[in-house]
Amino acid sequence: MTLETAVNEANELQLVVFDLADETYGVDIGSVREIIRIQEITKVPRTPDYVEGVINLRGKVIPVIDLRKKFGFKKAEVSKDTRIVVVDIGGNDIGVVVDAVTEVLRLSSDAVEPPSGVITTTDSDYLLGIAKLESRLVILLDLQKALTSMDLQLDHYTETSNYRDSEPKGKTDGDAAEHKEETDGDDTDDKSDEG
Repeated sequence: MTLETAVNEANELQLVVFDLADETYGVDIGSVREIIRIQEITKVPRTPDYVEGVINLRGKVIPVIDLRKKFGFKKAEVSKDTRIVVVDIGGNDIGVVVDAVTEVLRLSSDAVEPPSGVITTTDSDYLLGIAKLESRLVILLDLQKALTSMDLQLDHYTETSNYRDSEPKGKTDGDAAEHKEETDGDDTDDKSDEG
């Protein structure tokens, strides 16, 4: 559901509001599964920089994205306010690390303006609009659009980390052989220098 549809249907929008890199963002509460404190994240090899890894949430493995890195901001230190917002993206749960979750907010349609053409590009179609509050602006995000492009990749990384042992031996051996061919020259040189 788009922001425009949600606002038109109810003439009101309910948002989960969070801080990220000194700015305030909001996402439709309908896409938010839950908000949890930061916990131990297991790194998964060969994932994009913005993928922090995976967590075990009540027996379910959830990929975790650092939204600061995804949006090109500087990585922040984890604090007591840091949260993981678990969102539903195309039927899959994905955790998104934010600096702090501040409130749940109800807005009327009058308070929301579409983003200016000056600040939007084809790469920023996840910007739904700007909400005008008395003392601040809230940038409204469509996390579905922001994260969908990596959805299939994340499923692959999660499945690979969980089920690697159950892959047929031939496929695993083939992957290892392919990797060995790519690195053979470098490894040989390194070993000869050491010994």
